[in-house]
Amino acid sequence: MQSVLFPSLMLPIQQAAAVTLDNVAPVVVSTRPVAGSAAVSPKTTQIEVTFSKTMGNNSWSWVRVSKDSFPELTGKPRYLKDVRTCVLPVTLKANHTYAVWLNTQKFNGFRDHKGRKAIPYLLVFRTAAR
Repeated sequence: MQSVLFPSLMLPIQQAAAVTLDNVAPVVVSTRPVAGSAAVSPKTTQIEVTFSKTMGNNSWSWVRVSKDSFPELTGKPRYLKDVRTCVLPVTLKANHTYAVWLNTQKFNGFRDHKGRKAIPYLLVFRTAAR
């Protein structure tokens, strides 16, 4: 395997088939609340994550960063009809920072309909004071 040097980063170059939308891992394309938001309404009742491709239904990994940064759940996760968007019903506190992994190396339930693991994604946001 060869490597190429980028500033402060060594990346392997691998021989592989042509990259297509069909043969790459799914990635997060949007979240609601938007990652990095600093004034999310504490009245928000669900977190949504949308992936780049159709996902395997009833398979997900909403992973805690810490007990304090994970929202209180009010129901079970579910996919919307598009089977790309997964919804997590929650209750949020005012003036609080939340951090949730969507997949990790150990927990990788978010998979596309062909079983490919989604690339891990860290969703972090903060709620408004009220």
